[in-house]
Amino acid sequence: MVSGSESSVPARTLLTVQGLHVGFSSRRGKVSAVRGIGFSLAAGECLAIVGESGSGKSVTARALVGLSAPGASVGAEVMELDGEDLRGLSDNRWRQVRGRGIGLVLQDALVSLDPLRTVAAEVAEPLRNHRTVPSRQIHETVLSLLASVGMSDPEVRSRQYPHQLSGGLRQRALIASAIAASPSVLIADEPTTALDVTLQARGLDLLAARKAAGTGVLLISHDLAVVARLADRVAVMYQGRFVEEGSVQDVLRRPRHPYTRKLLEAVPANATRHTRLSGPSGGGIGQQASADGCAYAARCPVAVPECGAHDPVRVELDAGHAVWCPRTQEPWPAPTMPAPRTEHAGKDTRDTAEPVLEVRGLAKRFRDPDGRVRPAVHKVSFALPAGRTLGVLGESGSGKTTVARMVLGLLEPDAGEIRIAGQPWSGVPEKERRHRRGRVQLVQQDPLSAFDPRWTAERIVGEALGSPGRRRIRAHRTRIRELFELVGLDPLLAERRPRQLSGGQRQRVAIARALAPGPELIVCDEPVSALDVSTQAQILDLFTDLQEQLGLSLLFISHDLGVIHYLSDEVVVMRDGEVVEAGAVEEIFAGPTHPYTKALLTALPRPEDAWAAPEVAR
Repeated sequence: MVSGSESSVPARTLLTVQGLHVGFSSRRGKVSAVRGIGFSLAAGECLAIVGESGSGKSVTARALVGLSAPGASVGAEVMELDGEDLRGLSDNRWRQVRGRGIGLVLQDALVSLDPLRTVAAEVAEPLRNHRTVPSRQIHETVLSLLASVGMSDPEVRSRQYPHQLSGGLRQRALIASAIAASPSVLIADEPTTALDVTLQARGLDLLAARKAAGTGVLLISHDLAVVARLADRVAVMYQGRFVEEGSVQDVLRRPRHPYTRKLLEAVPANATRHTRLSGPSGGGIGQQASADGCAYAARCPVAVPECGAHDPVRVELDAGHAVWCPRTQEPWPAPTMPAPRTEHAGKDTRDTAEPVLEVRGLAKRFRDPDGRVRPAVHKVSFALPAGRTLGVLGESGSGKTTVARMVLGLLEPDAGEIRIAGQPWSGVPEKERRHRRGRVQLVQQDPLSAFDPRWTAERIVGEALGSPGRRRIRAHRTRIRELFELVGLDPLLAERRPRQLSGGQRQRVAIARALAPGPELIVCDEPVSALDVSTQAQILDLFTDLQEQLGLSLLFISHDLGVIHYLSDEVVVMRDGEVVEAGAVEEIFAGPTHPYTKALLTALPRPEDAWAAPEVAR
């Protein structure tokens, strides 16, 4: 069982789980998603379960609130909430537990909130269902809850619908709904994924406040910076099993399991700027684990044949720090060092090559529904040399995506100009620009929503070659397979549709599609923000490799400070539609001059802060 916090003795245990198994039936037989995990959660503490996509984190969370998918089999030796056995509860009793005993905050508030109901109706629902306050006090209580989660003007916000709120406000509404009935346990499943650093900090502050008030918080996340800030204890999960557990200090500063160490190496922090994030064993997301042996053995750099033959045994290291691996003392491979990214095509093009992209005095305004004109971008200027990466950094609403849409020719600027390879790009008729569109391509944040769900991966990539029809795709099949190989995709995936691919595979298809016309410039709009740390590392390494091989120029838009620092050569920082600071990435990150940049950079994970470079304890 995961140990208690080092800083205090929990008042009482709220949630106890032992031997939890969750399985699903498929055409290939039973798939074990959770394989015998156990933990406890006390009042006023936060336990984080971390791991990459497909590790079983969200399946665990849903099992704890009785919301497992249809056909799932859930079993446990012990599953108790404040002394009540949760095994075998009726649907009616589960409805009483959800919201009152256990609150749930999901990842995507826009999907989780009912689009046909106001914020007030969403937050009031648990109050009515559990009858925690008299009917006449519900409205007042809703306003108080919205104010408690930091919503300005709660009376106005309560009458709005989810689509009328920003991402941060929607997440606050979801948290208000989850805590409305004062549950003793709050499960937060990826609550800050894809939020910018400012909104993320506010969301974490809300969860920290609930923890301080005595709520037990179970945090499900792949973001180690979030875990370091909020959690007291950490359990690392891989292929349905815990592989390491202990205090935040033990697991993040002194990781012992090879998988935990690989997760930490994959974080794009200062220490990894010139190393390969995915490392020598950074292949794809792990396949379904076999019934016997260590599930990580196939990817482990220190594995031996015996690792795949026998289940790993729990090894107690220090007080409360345990690992399921007998080879924690083995020497660790040194990080792979790629060639410096300033030497594209054999020379530094920064001062000699004509810029691929020039943006001068760009401005764009939008008219709100009430008729008021709102400036979105104002006097933005920058240049991107050939073969280099320019990072655009800023929080939500700073104008990053508006700039990207103008660079892509999807919006016309109200003022200023854009030039591609020295030729005018903005302010020209579309018929003059259309034949040049192949020179500028896009990699989206969410390929799943951008791709036609009916098309195969082969057809999606083939469309960019001007061959959307099935017959014409056959003529370009050789080129399509070459693109698959270039981005590290198995050609056997060509016949799969988007929903049959993992998140990392879909992003590789998006990159292959962008490469198909042979572009000089690729605009990357938050391409890794929704990916887990392992998949993110593989995609960032892929961008680096492609830039080295093809001399591509990348306009890389992100709110993730670590990603921008790792990948970019230069950076521009945007706030409220304006560039507040620009320069070489090392100079900006080492010595920012603008107060806003300084405030942003306090959130950059550093080796001396939340975690250190992984080391083997002796």
